[in-house]
Amino acid sequence: QVQLVESGGGLVQPGGSLRLSCAASESIFSSYVMGWYRQAPGKQREMVAVIINGRTTDYAASVKGRFTIFRDTAKNMVYLQMNSLKPEDTAVYYCNGGRTATPAAFGSWGQGTQVTVSS
Repeated sequence: QVQLVESGGGLVQPGGSLRLSCAASESIFSSYVMGWYRQAPGKQREMVAVIINGRTTDYAASVKGRFTIFRDTAKNMVYLQMNSLKPEDTAVYYCNGGRTATPAAFGSWGQGTQVTVSS
């Protein structure tokens, strides 16, 4: 059973900021790739930002320079700081961990947290 709880989403105006939080079980948190994904209406789920092997970060081109992923190893928490938000960032955001950053590789997901960017 996947143990992931995402929070921190909400409605924000373009240019605003949000910080998402993910509480993960120990087994998921210690995955080789741990990160954030999102799914907009009518679109496939996509990788947003990941931490690889606890050190290297990787970002989707569309969020690079605006989003920052970081983690708290003492709390098994992963965060996504989102700045300069755009309407196209509107989606349900999920966290997950595994061997790869490919969303299709994950068998289970948490409930996600809705982010809506709109004026």
